[in-house]
Amino acid sequence: MSSETLWEIAKAEVEKRGINRSEGDGAEIGEKSVFFIGSKTGGKTTIILRCLDRDEPPKPTLALEYTYGRRAKGHNTPKDIAHFWELGGGTSLLDLISIPITSDTLRTFSVVLILDLSKPNDLWPTMENLLQATKSHIDKVLMELGKTNPKAVSEMRQKIWNNMQKDHPDRELIDPFPVPLVIIGSKYDIFQDFESEKRKVICKTLRFVAHYYGASLMFTSKSEALLLKIRGVINQLAFGIDRSKSKCVDQNKPLFITAGLDSFSQIGCPPVPENDIGKLHAHSPMELWKKVYEKLFPPKSNNTLKDIKDPARDPQYAESEVDEMRIQKDQELEQYKRSSSKSWKQIKLDS
Repeated sequence: MSSETLWEIAKAEVEKRGINRSEGDGAEIGEKSVFFIGSKTGGKTTIILRCLDRDEPPKPTLALEYTYGRRAKGHNTPKDIAHFWELGGGTSLLDLISIPITSDTLRTFSVVLILDLSKPNDLWPTMENLLQATKSHIDKVLMELGKTNPKAVSEMRQKIWNNMQKDHPDRELIDPFPVPLVIIGSKYDIFQDFESEKRKVICKTLRFVAHYYGASLMFTSKSEALLLKIRGVINQLAFGIDRSKSKCVDQNKPLFITAGLDSFSQIGCPPVPENDIGKLHAHSPMELWKKVYEKLFPPKSNNTLKDIKDPARDPQYAESEVDEMRIQKDQELEQYKRSSSKSWKQIKLDS
């Protein structure tokens, strides 16, 4: 009987595949990772399933879920692999961000932030918390990678700047996200019924944030036409397919702006009377836009943990044998607590 561990067998298989590829036609299997974060119940799973052509009802994401897709470059060629990670729970599980983002995955990594347009009061805190936590961890991984492979880090940063034209007027004013970033506003079908002024503030604010981070921005809904456009954008991140150069900045239509095609001059100033801007004390343009946005859409309670249910009691993860054992152990625990309580009372009486 072989004494090899699963790890040794897997390692040998990978090395074998590498030899076979080098002896073949020289084609290499490309692997990319796409990390979906965003609003709770914002439609992340639905978009992933649509991109993978899976006709199945979406289920709530418990914590961090993984799936993958494959796509052939051509006839008789190896298929590219795309790793899809999805963070559930909105902003309540930020610690899990570190799992998919590693020095091994970072060079082919991208982030998709999905924001629920139907809940404008939650939009800014969700966006801010998720982007800050993700960027903070990416910066940490980049710092570690730079110690062993500074060339790779330099190439990554140069690649991000390639989305911005060298003669773009905002080149010195933006701070690109360290990996490709796409911001998607979901539930546009509800958003389009908002008052014109509210739509204007949300559109201009998201355009500013996306442009500042060198990100693409687009809106979507259950509309098949919009989902197809989103699918094309995700395929570009996952498989390197040519990205769309189309552009729509009309607030009365679903926004679609590819990274590098917007500008601060086109976006304009924050939508607030000039007399009021001077009263808003901000240390940066981002902070100014935040104050303007939250003046119209004050954030709700930040305690998102209240909404997290006990996954052990979630019916979609029901397992009869496990659940019966859980009930038994809960009963044993309660019995132990009661007996322990009696013991302590007896000790006090004896003393």
